[in-house]
Amino acid sequence: MTATTTAPVTAPELRTAGRRPDAGLRAWATRAPLLPALIFMIAVTQLPFVATLVISFFDWNSLYPDARRFAGLDNYRQVLTDADLRQSVGTTILLTATVVLVSLVLGLLLALLLDRRFKGRGVVRTLLIAPFLVVPVAAALLWKHVLYNPEYGLLNGLLSYVGGPQPDWVSTTPLLAVEASLVWQWTPFMMLILLAGLQSRDPQQIEAARVDGASDWQVFRHLTLPHLRRYLELGALLGSIYIVQNFDAVFTITSGGLGTANLPYTVYQSFYQAHENGLASAAGVLVVLGSLVIATFALRVVSSLFREEVSRA
Repeated sequence: MTATTTAPVTAPELRTAGRRPDAGLRAWATRAPLLPALIFMIAVTQLPFVATLVISFFDWNSLYPDARRFAGLDNYRQVLTDADLRQSVGTTILLTATVVLVSLVLGLLLALLLDRRFKGRGVVRTLLIAPFLVVPVAAALLWKHVLYNPEYGLLNGLLSYVGGPQPDWVSTTPLLAVEASLVWQWTPFMMLILLAGLQSRDPQQIEAARVDGASDWQVFRHLTLPHLRRYLELGALLGSIYIVQNFDAVFTITSGGLGTANLPYTVYQSFYQAHENGLASAAGVLVVLGSLVIATFALRVVSSLFREEVSRA
């Protein structure tokens, strides 16, 4: 007859075993308040996107609902091969690249200005941030009527004092007119991001460089600019996500005419004017996928910035 021995149960194991149900309940208790927000977000964002994705595979004109049929990838093929749609894609890329680059350069210059101490800096900072807080449609109307109007606009009013020409800005330079309004609105956003980067620099490095005889340009080139690389990338990616989807400025200033129709405006035309639900849904899905690609890179840049800040701390 053999004797069986059992290993004694230690006190920590007893406490752990006793706490497991309570820990699970506490975890659910902390997550439960977030469930309504999660359900609301899924209902508002994900379900409409799934519906759009399904519609994009159908040849569906709302004027002829009985003629609806499954088209497979024909809508996507048409979006990628149609000349007008290709032109809208090119306009979207040109508009986004121009606005992002010019906004970054101007935002960097303004951030360098606000990084210095001077009297009234708080007031200047508030005034420079104000354009970003204006509603996009209101900003576009402001530029169209207050600045661009050939009869009573501010730009032609200033030119009349010096005997200059009185051009119709929207007709002669339509894409530039849209780009200028977007640059005015997005430069403060870039300025805020870059100003945060400037204020996170190590002052000891800059002081050591100046002690060694480095000029302002050398400090900017070898210390400030490399430090701002991540912030420049973040500003470019976030700006691209929003500007590639911009609809307000194009619709308000030019109504998509004169070669300014970008992809979001083309989606609007296909859906609300041509009533091509399937084609518009396919173009919308491509816009979302492109935005997700850019957003993925933006999240990686944000994660790397957080890791750098944690390592410094």
